[in-house]
Amino acid sequence: MLLQRMEEAKAAMLAAQESANSNEKSSMGDKYETGRAMSQLERDMHAKQLGKLQEEYQKLIRVDLQTAHKIVETGALVRTETQVYWVAISLGQVILGEEKIMVVSPLSPIAQSFLGKKQKDTFTVNGKTQTIKSVA
Repeated sequence: MLLQRMEEAKAAMLAAQESANSNEKSSMGDKYETGRAMSQLERDMHAKQLGKLQEEYQKLIRVDLQTAHKIVETGALVRTETQVYWVAISLGQVILGEEKIMVVSPLSPIAQSFLGKKQKDTFTVNGKTQTIKSVA
């Protein structure tokens, strides 16, 4: 999912660069410069987005998948009565088979509410208390 987002950002960045390069100078020089500047801004926006996605990817590949977690920390899979969370990066909901997993950054508010907790501990988010059924 992350690799797909990176490819999309890269393609959009290249398309914006191509657009900036292909703007032909017309008799209305200001229109040419404005179009070129807008294409360059769009390219820069996509480049920045690609950079952030690449940073997230680097964080993701550093997550240790071999450790059996006893407490909630980066890399832990957390099951509650209502949701399954994987603490890794901010990716959102991922469907794996028939299971919905919310992939969250350890810096996110939800992860902050249960980091360091263990099975049978409770945490509260948005006024709702949840119990941790398991940590793996």
